[in-house]
Amino acid sequence: MNAESFQGSCHCGAVRFEVRTPLVPAARCNCSLCRRKGALMTPAFARENLTILAGEDALTEYQFNTRVAKHFFCRHCGIYPFHQTRVDPLRWRVNIGCLEGVDPYALEAAVANGASLSVVEGA
Repeated sequence: MNAESFQGSCHCGAVRFEVRTPLVPAARCNCSLCRRKGALMTPAFARENLTILAGEDALTEYQFNTRVAKHFFCRHCGIYPFHQTRVDPLRWRVNIGCLEGVDPYALEAAVANGASLSVVEGA
């Protein structure tokens, strides 16, 4: 897993970021949120490898269930660029579809079994 630097953004360009991460092994999560958003994610990386270049004020945060993971979305276009993970809140993942020059359809993807993580009843 060799880390590379990538530029990325949401669809409207309000949120722009740079990240240092490997692309593989890429993963899709099968939890209730990720199934619906359908994103292909980078491997988890340390937060210091993510730099928000513009639009931090355009980000909105969504949490559900245990409220440990933090999913960030552009409040203008609705695109999910990255999230803080639930399994290890010190680790983050980026939506590969937001990275410039990367074809997410050319990558193999494992399935992260987020659906099997503990749930909070009624959350």
